[in-house]
Amino acid sequence: MGVAMKHSLYGHDLLALADWTDTELTDVLESAAELKQRQRRNKPHALLAGRSLAMIFEKPSTRTRVGFEVAMTQLGGHAVYLSPRDTQLGRGETTADTARVLSRMCDAIMARVYDHQTLVDLAAAADVPVINGLSDWLHPVQALADLLTIREHFGSWRGLKLAYLGDSNNVSNSLLEVASRMGMDFALGTPTPEAVDPALLAATQAQAARSGTKLLITNSPHEAARDADVLYTDVWTSMGQESDPGHLAALQPFQINAELLEVARPGCKVLHCLPMHRGEEITADVADGPRSIVFDQAENRLHTHKAVLLATMAGLALKRSQRLAA
Repeated sequence: MGVAMKHSLYGHDLLALADWTDTELTDVLESAAELKQRQRRNKPHALLAGRSLAMIFEKPSTRTRVGFEVAMTQLGGHAVYLSPRDTQLGRGETTADTARVLSRMCDAIMARVYDHQTLVDLAAAADVPVINGLSDWLHPVQALADLLTIREHFGSWRGLKLAYLGDSNNVSNSLLEVASRMGMDFALGTPTPEAVDPALLAATQAQAARSGTKLLITNSPHEAARDADVLYTDVWTSMGQESDPGHLAALQPFQINAELLEVARPGCKVLHCLPMHRGEEITADVADGPRSIVFDQAENRLHTHKAVLLATMAGLALKRSQRLAA
């Protein structure tokens, strides 16, 4: 029903976008686009019938839980939600033992965690693919949805400038990982440039040099936003962190508002990984205005989740050039 991926990802983990090649990422995004079209044409695509996904949540989430759970249902499989109350991880069981048990019962594990090392430990002990649904370091499944959304609205990634404004965090890290690989210039406007992960930054600088793209890390929001095709932001206080009034004040110039949009290109689009705090990192008129594509972006979490699951659990991709009648 699907097509075998040229470089099969069957059984592979997705802890970071760096784990997969450019070809593999492009295949998965092509698959997501086709799965989206199938759903909109009400074409069945139960390609993971009989498969089960264990979903470990140390942090709650709307989009991650609904996206993966509905993805498994529409692919014909089943997802099991495991909150901190539903596992023994907080009661003394090791991460490795949890991974071994879930590997005996499920076909893949998705985990949304605080410490990235938890994912590394799960993957080391598991016999099934482990997917990073979010860690404090990286958010690869969000970046995949972002890439799909950008290509839907611009037709390609190559030659675009993506500007992220706000704290250096897991979302900006994953965008930093992947933007130059897709041919995009990337600018990070943040009040604390020194907080950017140095190893990740060095790897990105090397990739940008190979691809001929531009990379900018700056404490000037206007410099970051200048001539951008896409402006992107996230909440200023991440889940589990306390609000620091001084830090929030430092972030205020990085708010995406009408003034900042004037610095970007005329056709600039606005992304936000949600949830939004209108009036803080983004103004309501921009969030709900014609430049905003944040709800296309949110929907695309579902389609990219499907594509990741299909690739890792079945080694399959769906490409628009090879659409099936079914």
